[in-house]
Amino acid sequence: MQQVWYVAYGSNLSLERFRCYLAGGTPVGGVRRYDGCRDPRDAHATVSLHAPGGLVFSGRSTVWGGGMAFYDERAPGRVACRGYLVTVDQFADVVAQEMRRPPGGPFSRRLAAVLADGGSVPALGPGRYETLARIGAMGAAPMFTVTCGDVGNLELSAPSASYLRCIATGLREAHGWDAARSAGYLAGCPGVEGTFTFDDLVSVMGDVVS
Repeated sequence: MQQVWYVAYGSNLSLERFRCYLAGGTPVGGVRRYDGCRDPRDAHATVSLHAPGGLVFSGRSTVWGGGMAFYDERAPGRVACRGYLVTVDQFADVVAQEMRRPPGGPFSRRLAAVLADGGSVPALGPGRYETLARIGAMGAAPMFTVTCGDVGNLELSAPSASYLRCIATGLREAHGWDAARSAGYLAGCPGVEGTFTFDDLVSVMGDVVS
């Protein structure tokens, strides 16, 4: 296996934000600077797709403040996603950065070796963003996303406005959604529901989705 699809469902729906993982940098509205991959080139291809499941917001992001999005494959519904076709080494370096490990370090190299051999590595660690969920395959390349292995027991927390704006930017880019559709999609998500009204979300997203 030489290439895999990294499937994004949160802030990495935004291409500019995902490029911070690839080439390094600080996303607009965020505070963390990413080292980038050993291979900083853009993805070979991108695709818009939906995956079965739902989103849950929990924890506190050191990049955005507020809750972070997690993919719950057992939830009813459909999750709006964006797939990036990257090399195995790039994928391993992206996952390492999600887990706050150095790209190109021992973890990245072990993960890349397992994926290149066609092995299965669903659990990478006990923490958040340390479980790989296989979404399926497209062409000869498998599709993976990163989430929490115990997402059903996460304590809910509301995301920040800057995080929601980044997600809205990605939804516009990948799916062509306007503010109202993005707001409707996110309004019922655990962690958002009860904190942001539909009108609140439209207001938050209105400056990036028109």
